[in-house]
Amino acid sequence: MNRHRTAIPVLLAAGALLVGALTAASPSVAAERPAQGFWSAERMRAATPLDITAAPGAAARTAPSTTLRPTTITPTAPVAPAAAPTAFPQPGGPWTTGGAVVKTSGRVFFTFDGRNASCSGDSITSANGSTVITAGHCVKYQGAWHTNWIFVPGYENGNAPYGQWAATKTFATDQWVASEDMNMDVGLAVVAPLNGRTLSQTVGAQGIVFNGGYNKKMYAFGFPAAAPYDGTRLVYCSGNTGKDFLLTKDHSLPCNMTGGSSGGPWFQDFNEATGLGTQVSVNSFGYNFLPNRMFGPYFGNEAKAAYDKAQTA
Repeated sequence: MNRHRTAIPVLLAAGALLVGALTAASPSVAAERPAQGFWSAERMRAATPLDITAAPGAAARTAPSTTLRPTTITPTAPVAPAAAPTAFPQPGGPWTTGGAVVKTSGRVFFTFDGRNASCSGDSITSANGSTVITAGHCVKYQGAWHTNWIFVPGYENGNAPYGQWAATKTFATDQWVASEDMNMDVGLAVVAPLNGRTLSQTVGAQGIVFNGGYNKKMYAFGFPAAAPYDGTRLVYCSGNTGKDFLLTKDHSLPCNMTGGSSGGPWFQDFNEATGLGTQVSVNSFGYNFLPNRMFGPYFGNEAKAAYDKAQTA
């Protein structure tokens, strides 16, 4: 498939198909860093968007924890109260307003199954100042952890204005590692310093909240690279979110982003003027019979546990 869409059987199989193939259940792995110059502008442009595909099957689902009080990690720069939105609602289009999100968001590149592929990601506030959050399938898929993993904040059509940040270690929720459970499609990476500075010192970082609830106004960002998009620029969607009533406990948002947007951030309390918000999810999947709707995992206790491991690594 070229679009970031999956059918019901695909979701049912996302975990069960692979359980027998897994040889380890470590929630993290030391990342194999790319050789110097591996990710040239041409190679980044040629990277194919990673789509979730699997054969029909069945799998048990782990519902995320949603009963605890919210835990919010605020960014170093406070999030100002949002003014009346002018880019809301939006089913999908280029983000031209600027602000912090242009620097904290970026494309993720890696090697998977012998090919070079892409996703999206975001720099989030963390103890080590070097943590990127993305989708689980953007760090590990079909039982294998990706290699040559880098984050390119502010990506611009083959250019890396703030550098290429190579992962030293990648993480995912325990449930994604064990069975690639779609409810828990959350991944993270710790990236090495660049020119003596951490990622957050260079591009800033967004806040994040866990157990924040459902049914809120949200903005989603990413670098979709499958038609009609081409991965050259930051795209966003905005609207009132709901809850998946079919197979997962994910957030649901009207959005036409395609493959390659996986892992891009979802924000609540987003300020269009400053480009700052509180991250509550990531682009994860869509049903092929529900066009122009994106789903993103609920950040519950499971996502918080993975985040804590990454931010202290």
